[in-house]
Amino acid sequence: MWTGNNKKQEAYHLFCGPNAINISTLNRIPIIFLQAVVVLIGIAALAFLLWEPRVEGVNARATNFEIYFKDPFLAYAYIASIPFFVALHRAFKTLGYVKQNKAFTPKAVKALRTIRYCALLIIAFVVVGEIIIMLNHGNDDPAGGVFMGILISFGSALMAAAATVFERVLKKGMGPGMNNE
Repeated sequence: MWTGNNKKQEAYHLFCGPNAINISTLNRIPIIFLQAVVVLIGIAALAFLLWEPRVEGVNARATNFEIYFKDPFLAYAYIASIPFFVALHRAFKTLGYVKQNKAFTPKAVKALRTIRYCALLIIAFVVVGEIIIMLNHGNDDPAGGVFMGILISFGSALMAAAATVFERVLKKGMGPGMNNE
């Protein structure tokens, strides 16, 4: 039969005894999980960037050289993906700051600001890419490319907004003396 006293003793041994659960380790597990998710997103994006040109209808019978070195729009897409990977790197670093209990530091605020700028840069690259698609579509229907550009721009706008909100929260949490960066 369980009594209130036994439950208190069990709780004490669970959290304070020799085999106690380390609370700081439990708090770090979700952050490690999120860092792993960021890494997996980066690997998936890189794999997609390398795989997609091979299955594109235009490149059905093209050689590797023709696929990767004769398509200026593909080179533009690779250059436009750089801000995405920079933002992923900064997100990984920001999660590292949180894991080290250094979330309310100027470094974390700067990382979030970089994420915001990267998101805005992605939107700018997409707008220029959409203009290129609209001007050079010929007989092809540009609707698929335009829709993908709209989706990427919407996701980037959400990322920029979230980074801005988190940046403001961190600035407020740092206090008035540390906001001047």
